Amino acid sequence: MARRHEDYSCSLGCPVEAALEIIGAKWKGGIIYHLLGGELRFSELRRRTPNVTQRILAKALRELEADAVIARTVYPTVPPQVGYRLTPKGEALRPAILLLADWGREQALPGRKLMLAAE
Repeated sequence: MARRHEDYSCSLGCPVEAALEIIGAKWKGGIIYHLLGGELRFSELRRRTPNVTQRILAKALRELEADAVIARTVYPTVPPQVGYRLTPKGEALRPAILLLADWGREQALPGRKLMLAAE
């Protein structure tokens, strides 16, 4: 996967840029949030993120897998099923993702009833 920067020693904010480059795409945070509750099949992730197209979801999953945030397991069933789960690197994002969820509820979407998944 291509990165914008070869070196993140450019400023004190570069670690944030590096992290957001991995998880900052529109749907990646939500995918990680849904996987906090455990492994999900592609179809389950698709149902939990109804506004994303199948193509974009597949692309985001491939990128998260390439960055070792999630792991993909192909089950030998007919038809084949694929499950996604967080890796230890992805699981390390739990506190940050839960804080973002709290911030979103309080600041970005105040007064709206939201479905809670992985908490």
